[in-house]
Amino acid sequence: MTEVPKVTIHHLEVRFQVDGDDGAVFTRLFNKHIQAWAKLYEDQCARAKQTRSERSFGDGEGH
Repeated sequence: MTEVPKVTIHHLEVRFQVDGDDGAVFTRLFNKHIQAWAKLYEDQCARAKQTRSERSFGDGEGH
């Protein structure tokens, strides 16, 4: 798999009103969305790998 790009967040401000523990809600929502992003990224990497494999098919056959 392709290496995941490094991202540094210097400042993040999130505002929302919820019933209950704000930190827990933020953590749940963040995890949900970062997991969705990670899946999309992994799928993109898999497609790129498959494309490279398909493009190299036949390389080295002397044609």
